[in-house]
Amino acid sequence: MTRWALPRTRVKLITPPIKCQGIKSKLVPFITSNIAWDGEGRWVEPFLGSGVVLFSVQPERALVCDINPNLIRFYSELQNGKVTAAMVKEHLLIEGGILLKTGETHYYAIRERFNAEPNSLDFLFLSRACFNGLMRFNGKGRFNVPFCRKPERFRPAYITKIVNQVKAVTQVIGDKDWEFLTADWRECLSRTNSDDFVYLDPPYIGRSTDYYNQWSDENAVQLSKSVQSLDCGYAMSMWLENRYRQNSHVDDYWVDAEVRTMEHFYHIGSTEDLRNSMTEALLIKPGFEAHGRRTEVKAVRAGMGVLALDG
Repeated sequence: MTRWALPRTRVKLITPPIKCQGIKSKLVPFITSNIAWDGEGRWVEPFLGSGVVLFSVQPERALVCDINPNLIRFYSELQNGKVTAAMVKEHLLIEGGILLKTGETHYYAIRERFNAEPNSLDFLFLSRACFNGLMRFNGKGRFNVPFCRKPERFRPAYITKIVNQVKAVTQVIGDKDWEFLTADWRECLSRTNSDDFVYLDPPYIGRSTDYYNQWSDENAVQLSKSVQSLDCGYAMSMWLENRYRQNSHVDDYWVDAEVRTMEHFYHIGSTEDLRNSMTEALLIKPGFEAHGRRTEVKAVRAGMGVLALDG
């Protein structure tokens, strides 16, 4: 038996250096405590996003995919040593110093430079200097988030914080058998084996939180069908409801899933209506839920809520 297995209620949170809307930092213990898997295969993520779940649960083997090449490039270059914490520190000191003197002009100059010739250091700079920690690209793949309007953004303490995050992620990646791949979810799922476990955090249907390409209702339906046909275990994060409405997609396409829920507040979002309390759902393949009485979507809708683990 591998030393890496789920469920785990105590997980060391590794905060990633790249910011992304919908980050699951506060949900990592909820996710890892509700999944049962022996860890014998690979941990597979078709939607890497910020990477906080991957870096915090730290599987021995992983297949990590995302359609956004900038994310995959950044973490691949941490893995192979092309980008180091020392390089990040130097880059942020230099560019942050210019930003302090010239203001938003320099931010937009960096953005243009990055869009012309994408590189990991400028990607990190933009991620930490853009408005409200958003990650957004237009149809041509160009980063288009405006400046956060804080020329003093890269103070020494803030740079140290980012550098320490880079060090932590680099250390985690260093002794693991992880493959980073620029690929969409279809290709990623096609590479799975029966002993793997797939964790999915796709763009949330019905919420404008997509960070690289458009995510349609049709995409979500195709994903639900493909995931539920997998031979291996899986769990998918999805919003269930908020004070305004319920997510009918879950009722329509995930009726047989084991569901665990948690109340969560989003602080990052492009508009105020995306920054509020929400019931998060973890949709799990039956048989891969942590110990506890079975709860289905309809039961949660009826007000039964989350059931405690049996041990």
